[in-house]
Amino acid sequence: MANKTNKTKIKYIVGDDVNLDREVVLLKNGERLTEVKARQIARETLKRVHGRPSLTGAKKVSPEVKARVPEKLKKRLDREVKRRGETPSAIIREALESYLPV
Repeated sequence: MANKTNKTKIKYIVGDDVNLDREVVLLKNGERLTEVKARQIARETLKRVHGRPSLTGAKKVSPEVKARVPEKLKKRLDREVKRRGETPSAIIREALESYLPV
C-alpha cells in the first residue's frame, strides 16, 4: 500500500481587524509584522502587474477565442507544445496567422 501523506489546508477566517502594533504576528523570516510593514507590503503588492500582458496593446484587453476540437487534434497540439516548449496559445495564434494572413 502506498504511503499517503495528509496535507492539511490552511483555512483563513475573516474576522475583526488585528492591531499589528499590539498583536505579535511574525513573518516567515521571523520579522515582526507591524501596521507600517503591513501597509508597505500592501502597497508593493498593488504595484505588481496582474494577469498576462496584452497582445493588443498597452492597457487593452486581448480578445479570447475558444473552439472545440477533436481529441486527436488536441493530442497533436499537446505533442507540439511539448516538442517546441511553447504554450498552446502561441501555437494556435501562429496557426491562425498563417491561415488567415492580413
